Amino acid sequence: MTALSTSEGAVVRPVAVSHRIVFGIAAPMTLAHLSTPLLGLVDTTVIGQIGSEVLLGAVALNALLFDFLFWGFGFLRMGTAGLTAQAVGANDRMEQRAVFLRALVMAAVLGLAMVALQRLIAAAAFPILGASQAVTESAEVYFAIRIWSAPFAFGNYAVLGWLIGMGRTTTGLFLQIGINIANILLCILFTLGLGWGVAGTAWATTLAETAGVVAGLAVVAAHFGGSFGVPRAVVFDRAKFVRMAAVNRDIMLRTFALLAAFVFFGRQGAKAGDVTLAANAVLNNFFLVGGYFLDGIATAAEQLSGRSVGANNRPSFEKAVRYSVLWSVVLAVGMCAALFLAGGAFIDFMTRSEPVREMARQFLPYAAVTPLAGALAFTFDGVYVGATWNSAMRNLMALALACFFVLWWVLQPLGNHGLWLALIGFLIARGAGQGIAYFSLVPKAFAKRGLPV
Repeated sequence: MTALSTSEGAVVRPVAVSHRIVFGIAAPMTLAHLSTPLLGLVDTTVIGQIGSEVLLGAVALNALLFDFLFWGFGFLRMGTAGLTAQAVGANDRMEQRAVFLRALVMAAVLGLAMVALQRLIAAAAFPILGASQAVTESAEVYFAIRIWSAPFAFGNYAVLGWLIGMGRTTTGLFLQIGINIANILLCILFTLGLGWGVAGTAWATTLAETAGVVAGLAVVAAHFGGSFGVPRAVVFDRAKFVRMAAVNRDIMLRTFALLAAFVFFGRQGAKAGDVTLAANAVLNNFFLVGGYFLDGIATAAEQLSGRSVGANNRPSFEKAVRYSVLWSVVLAVGMCAALFLAGGAFIDFMTRSEPVREMARQFLPYAAVTPLAGALAFTFDGVYVGATWNSAMRNLMALALACFFVLWWVLQPLGNHGLWLALIGFLIARGAGQGIAYFSLVPKAFAKRGLPV
């Protein structure tokens, strides 16, 4: 197939979309995304072997905090992936390189700023999270170490986003697996072998993320033939930087709204006691694993929709969305079934505390249905990022967050049951809002590119 021109003068380039291509992108990225929550899962499991609710609660508290701090800057991955995919669709090789370098500059600046502000962050965050004094003291030890990984964590986002946008998802998989293996080995060595406790888990994750970004930069440099070959003026082009900043700003606001819901969820668990906090932390890992499993399909939607927009190819765009939604729902049903069947065994594996085990089993059904409740939300996140519909995604997330708080307020008498129901309602509201808005956004997006609607 070759590029075509419409009567309006727009160039339409071919973009192949099939079930095989969707899974070719999704399969390696499913495994790669799964390795991200496994960093927290390994910390939780290793600390769980000690049998202390306090230490387990400390790791859970930091998981919430660093989810907010680090995942809040996940826009570096998503924005980089969307802009890179559009550059690929437009066959603009120079811009493919320049997008990565701009993302790397932003990652370094933001990461160093977070390190510089660590005392202010800790002073503000821990009182808000509201855990017991014993949990907070242990959590502060973890935080003081892990915060130094910020520039490296953000650099990993830039690397992974660029690889996704380029369609090199298998390479992204190997990098993420390498990070996870390093974290597992170091976590066992430092925590159980050397007896460093929560400090050991923090050092393990920090060193694993550092090794990951070093390896990632080597991979990207090799792809460029050892030289990036992009003039400084192109990298720091004002209009391009402004566009990247605007894209990342909207994704950042959307992400912080998303994480606000999970931090609020964790805070309510902490207020209910250390056992409830620990049980919700164990179950939250199930939700994260399910979500990242579905994020493989979302990544395929992100890459194919971004490439289709860059190529001005609306039929390929709509086909990519249909296939992605279909497989996301199918996989979500499978995840729900797996969690219902094997959730109890995983709970026992992750913690030896009997009170935590008992409570986690009580609320397992809620965690088991979260993949299906969030299936549409995960898929449309990928579509919206690829199409750079970031302001719409931001606004719809704000509406869903409002729904979450209203549901929680209404369901407060149900305690932790009400909290989980509010979370499920939040996931459904996200997907429903994006699905409805999609039908008005598509014609507007392609009309702006000189295509008939």
